[in-house]
Formats: sequence, C-alpha cells, structure tokens
Amino acid sequence: MISRRDFLQVSMAASALVGASGFGNWSRLAAQQALTQDQLLQFDTFGNVSLIHVTDIHAQLKPIYFREPSVNIGVGGNRGAVPHVTGADFRKLYGIDDGSPSHYALSSGDFSSLAKAYGRVGGLDRVATVVNAIRADRPDALLLDGGDTWHGSYTCYHTEGQDMVNVMNGLKPDAMTFHWEFTLGSDRVAEIVEGLPFAALGQNIFDAEWDEPAELFPPYKFFECGGVKIAVIGQAFPYMPIANPGWMFPEYSFGIRDENMQAMVDEVRAKGAECVVCLSHNGFDVDKSMASKVTGIDVILSGHTHDALPEPVLVGETIVVASGSNGKFVSRVDLDIQNGRMMGFRHKLIPIFSDVITPDPEMTALIDEQRAPFKAELEEVIGQTDSLLYRRGNFNGTWDDLICDALMSEREADIAMSPGVRWGPSLIPGDDITREDLWNVTSMSYGKAYRSEMTGEFIKVILEDVADNIFNPDPYYQQGGDMVRIGGMGYRIDVRKPQGERITDMVLLKTGEAIDPAKNYVVAGWASVNEGTEGPQIWDVVEAHIKKLGTVTVQSNDSVTVVGA
Repeated sequence: MISRRDFLQVSMAASALVGASGFGNWSRLAAQQALTQDQLLQFDTFGNVSLIHVTDIHAQLKPIYFREPSVNIGVGGNRGAVPHVTGADFRKLYGIDDGSPSHYALSSGDFSSLAKAYGRVGGLDRVATVVNAIRADRPDALLLDGGDTWHGSYTCYHTEGQDMVNVMNGLKPDAMTFHWEFTLGSDRVAEIVEGLPFAALGQNIFDAEWDEPAELFPPYKFFECGGVKIAVIGQAFPYMPIANPGWMFPEYSFGIRDENMQAMVDEVRAKGAECVVCLSHNGFDVDKSMASKVTGIDVILSGHTHDALPEPVLVGETIVVASGSNGKFVSRVDLDIQNGRMMGFRHKLIPIFSDVITPDPEMTALIDEQRAPFKAELEEVIGQTDSLLYRRGNFNGTWDDLICDALMSEREADIAMSPGVRWGPSLIPGDDITREDLWNVTSMSYGKAYRSEMTGEFIKVILEDVADNIFNPDPYYQQGGDMVRIGGMGYRIDVRKPQGERITDMVLLKTGEAIDPAKNYVVAGWASVNEGTEGPQIWDVVEAHIKKLGTVTVQSNDSVTVVGA
C-alpha cells in the first residue's frame, strides 16, 4: 500500500508536471512579446481548495525591476539545498533555458539586458488581476498575506502604512501575519489592526509582561472552502527584538514557539479542521525545520527570506511554498482534501510581468489616489546610474556599496556599515534615480545615520555576531537578515567556522593596513536598533551624495573573500 508521504511525492511530481505545462511553457518562450496573460494564468483546477499567497511586498505599489540573488549560501543541512542554489545551477536544477522569461524572473545572470527585453515586474494592480482571475475560477479561494507589507517606500513612511492598508483592503485578503509592520510602533499597529476587515494572525505574538497570547492577534482563524474546514495559523517573524528595535513594540514578545504551534495545530484539529495552513514569516530554512518538528501542518506558506521557488519543498507530509517578494510573484496552491487528509496538490508560481498582465483599473485608480499627494516628490530626479543597482544576497549589492560610499563621504568616516536587509528594487544602467527609487532602498522608521568611533576589536565582534545570525548551522539561530554591508574595509569570512572564528584578515582599504584591534576608527552607519540614535536621515545622506556625483558608477566590490561555501 502506498504511504501518504509517497502519495504526496507523486503529487509533487505531478505539481512539477503542472509547472512544466504552465511555468515551463512561459519559461521557454523566446521573447517577452510572445508571453500572454492567459499563458501566465493557465492552471488546471484541482481538488477542492485553493490558496493564493503573496508575501514581502514591502510597500511596492508600482511595477519595478527586482534582481534575484547571485549568492545565497546554505550551511549545515541546508548546504546546497534550495533556496541556496543560484544562477546557472538554479536554472539547471529547474530546467530553465538561458535567456528565457523564467531566467529573468528567477535568476540573476545577464539581468540588465534581460530587464530591457522583458520589462518591469510587479504592481499591485497587476497582482489584483491575477487574484481576480483565480477567484473567478475558484470563488472561495483564500488570499493570504505573509507580512512585510506596510513598510518600504516613501508613501508608506509618510502615511504610516495607510497607503498599503488601503490598497491591501482593496485586494480583500483573508488573513495576514507580521514583521516590519511592528516598526511603525505598537500604538500605530494596534490602530491599524483594530480596523482591518480581515484576520491579523500570530500564534507566537505574546504579551511580554504576562507571557500569554496577545489578544489583538488571534493564533488562528477557520475558513470553509469547497466544503472543507480550513484552519489558518499565523506565525509572525520570531526574532523581532533582535533584528528590529524592541523599544518600538515593548508590549510584545515573539519567538518560534514550537510547543505552542503544536498545541494550536492539535487544537484546530480537535475542532474539526480538515486542513491546516501555516501563514509564516519565519524564513524558509526555519520553516523547513519547524515542519520537521511540528506534526499536522499540511501547508506552510513561507515568507521573510524573499525566496521564489517554482516548486514547493516537501518536509515529511508538509509542503513549504516560497512566493518571492516585492509583488513580483503570486503563488496559487490547489489542494485535494478528502476525509481530513491532504491527498494531493497542484502549485504554480505566477510571475507578475507588468507589461503582459493587464492592470485592474479599479486598483490602478486606488493606487494612484494614495500616491497623488506625493507625486512631485516621488518623481523628482536626483541623479542617473551607469551601473546596475541592486540589493539581494548574503553580501554587498551595488545599492549597498553606494549607500556605504555616501556614508563615508558625507559623514567623513573611515568605515561604513549598512544593514543586511533584503528589500529594495533594482535599477538598470541608464535609469534616472528618482527620490522614490532612493526611498525604496532606505525607507524605515529608524533610519538615522550615526557617526561614532569603534575599536577594531569591536568591529570584529559586530561582524562575528551578524555572521552567526546568518551562518549558524541550526536554522533556529539564524536570527537576522543578510551580512552587514561594509564600506572602506575588507575581510575574509569562513562560513564553516564557529562564532568568533569566522572573520579574519580585516583591512582598511584606503591604507591597505590591517585593522588594529586596539585602534579607534570612525564608523558611519544607519538603522541602529538603539533608542535615541542621533544623526541625519539616511535618505538625506545618500541624496546629497548622488546629487554631487550626478551620474553614479559603482565599481566592482571584491573586498570580501568568502570561503567554505
């Protein structure tokens, strides 16, 4: 007799075949002009339940360019496993032809020329068209938002997230969970959540004083789709006070809380749930680990690490789905639920090619309404770029290099530090740099650019601490974003070493001298989690720098040597 896991593996193969008939067709079309909306949306409806997943939109209302990472290092049991496969290796793994639309959508190679051929991606009016098409096919499909929604743009900053709340309300999601939203401050989050027309979920959001579930964020909600009783359990980002300023949301504590997750799964099953979906902002490796520890979850919709995978990953009997970021993709997952068991599934990662998908006119009008008061500021050109500007990967991207250069120049510093955040669209050579573009890579509620003195020893401690948050072989100790970006200094990192031994050969680039542990260096940075940080806002620092340059050219950065990857 075939086991349920074996059956799901067969279903996984069938899902891959669906990908070959849908994802595969558009992945092999020779030119952008050959793509059609019908091809992107083609799906053989399956089973009795449909899930629609978006995540990590980071307040991107309009179409953008977004380059996927060329470096995404896996360690421990995730070494060489997806999503830690990039470039040509990724394309080979999924049978993606070089130069194809899916090469452009899912990979980093030859990005600038492919961007010119295939155009921009995303735009929530295009996402609305896709969501509406799925709902027309499966009217009771659940739309689930994985968080990092009310953060990351000029208009989001200036409206305290209201622009995104208004637009997402127009999309009519059924539930969401959270991460960067909390950096609006707990009072503002409470004000928004109390008025949401859909569920705000987080089984791991607790009252910090009483160590009990926070009343504002229910752990789960029940839905009925296709005659099936479905429980959606929310999982907010577990490491909020480590990765972001805890003083902004002192009422709350987080954590993975496996034991409570298992209790919630058991509770909803006891209440008759025939299908359990976890709407997660853990990050992909953490979700895989959680799936191996918590039984009874059918689907994990994964967020936080911005991974875009054309097929789910099977962990035990749980499928883990990754849907990218910045409004670039929408995932559709169809499930066959029979007698309280998931008997099979079909999945499609739908790329939002903005020149192919017709925008929904009502959503376009709503988006334009949010942006209208800020139109002049958004569109003001502050410079041009001769270089591909991108951020995404374990180490510096060119946007990060530009920010570090600005910090060293404008703040008269020896060394610059920029946070290893994953959000931020790309620009291709020849593009104007508008104020909107700059804010898309710097906007946050704690963006002040500090200037201080640090010893060489302390700089190493910082690098070692961040490196352990990324390269600890236990995913549950991977508590941050990517590696802090460094300007003015080079170093060597061995990702295989334990904490305290990864960073060596630290060099001050302007002199070529080794960093002296006992010597003080002037360091400029931004996004400090410390309350009371003083300095100008980072977007003002970088804007001043770009205006002086006129045209930006970012030189190739080979100051970090990575071994053990």
